[in-house]
Amino acid sequence: MPRVTTRREASEAVSDAGWRFLLGMLRTSIPVATMAEAVATAGRAVAACGPDADAHLRAELRPDRVILTLTSARSLGIALAHRITAAGLPTTPHGLDVVELAIDALDIEAVRPFWEAVLPGEEPPIWFQQMDSPRPQRNRIHLDICVPHDEAAARIEAALAAGGHLVSDAHAPAFWVLADPEGNEACVTTWQGRD
Repeated sequence: MPRVTTRREASEAVSDAGWRFLLGMLRTSIPVATMAEAVATAGRAVAACGPDADAHLRAELRPDRVILTLTSARSLGIALAHRITAAGLPTTPHGLDVVELAIDALDIEAVRPFWEAVLPGEEPPIWFQQMDSPRPQRNRIHLDICVPHDEAAARIEAALAAGGHLVSDAHAPAFWVLADPEGNEACVTTWQGRD
């Protein structure tokens, strides 16, 4: 049985190559100047992955960058990340945030079908947080913004400077709970502190 790669091992294995571990996947960004260049860049990434591209590589093309996601952070995903970078693509960790919708629920199985019906399957990622009892004075839906671990401090600082406040850092560096001036919450999350 192959050894399971931990979050820390996955992060450390690709960090120097401009990739980051986010929500169980490896992501990178490649700057481009045009959409045509984005298409060509994605083609180079597919070629670097060879026959593994269809099962493991996802590409989001924009006129200013290509965001690549490898759906496995285990040995094959790590190897593919290094093959893509070795192909001469200027991989960088900038602009890789992933937003999750977190819904507090007393009965997850009862509420999940509703959200699966009203939200598209691919985005945003959605998860359900088990509650022990109702919390009438607390938001029951909040955003989780998963950022590269080395960008969390800057993101939190920017949110605080924009009028937000820190609700809790009890689970840092896994996540920090922030709130806007009216108390609406968002969590800045990383892979760290979860192994």
